[in-house]
Amino acid sequence: MRIVVLVKQVPSTDAGLSFASDLTVIRDAGRAALNAADWCAVDQSLRVAVRRRDVQITAVTMGPPGAVAALRTALVLGADMAVHIRDEALHGSDALVTSRVLAAAVARIGFDLVLCGSASADSGMSAVPAMVAERLGVPALCFADRLVVRERKVEIHRDDGCGDRRVFVAAPPLVVSVTERCGEPRYPRYVSRLDARDKPIAVWTLATLGIDPAEVGLLGSASVVRGATPRPGDRRDALAMGDPTSVAIRLADFLAERQFL
Repeated sequence: MRIVVLVKQVPSTDAGLSFASDLTVIRDAGRAALNAADWCAVDQSLRVAVRRRDVQITAVTMGPPGAVAALRTALVLGADMAVHIRDEALHGSDALVTSRVLAAAVARIGFDLVLCGSASADSGMSAVPAMVAERLGVPALCFADRLVVRERKVEIHRDDGCGDRRVFVAAPPLVVSVTERCGEPRYPRYVSRLDARDKPIAVWTLATLGIDPAEVGLLGSASVVRGATPRPGDRRDALAMGDPTSVAIRLADFLAERQFL
């Protein structure tokens, strides 16, 4: 089984985001890390690999030079190889353009299953997985809280938002996006870090994918950003005091409001 995992390096939102004069996010302005949901996607691919002998996992990202850090993390976690789509013309690409480039890369690699996070921390649109599936002409199973890969079908379990669990099934090839509720990712062993140094990272440009530079970037995007205002940080340390029952209730409310439960 050929699994392609789409990953993204996202800037830390703790210190706030910075914007360039063209209103795009400055991605090398501070700390960044592998998107949390994408981390879960890589972990899910490894869980599939444990149960099969014929699995090859390729991590793919699109972005500036610094985005390679997401690929290195994916390789340390256990991916077999990686592809970095890097081209100056891609700067400012919206979700529609991103899906086109990623779909072209996935098609070039070849796949049975495409895994990705349900949303990225820096935009949260949750649109790219379905767009990639549409461009590839395959089914999309999105927002998976649990993933089960069988011999001839893939099954996901998803919360419908009303407390019920729904099950969706499709046959490969297909695209699946997973949430952070699909399971606590396992952290790599030290030997995995050593092995990752020998795993290949290919660099592909738009020419590699046969895409015209005029059709990507700010000029090729369907959406236009007219303004951007950094949101002031509102993180405050909170100390809950009182009897254990009331503290537990306040803590549960705090987590529920932020969709951590």
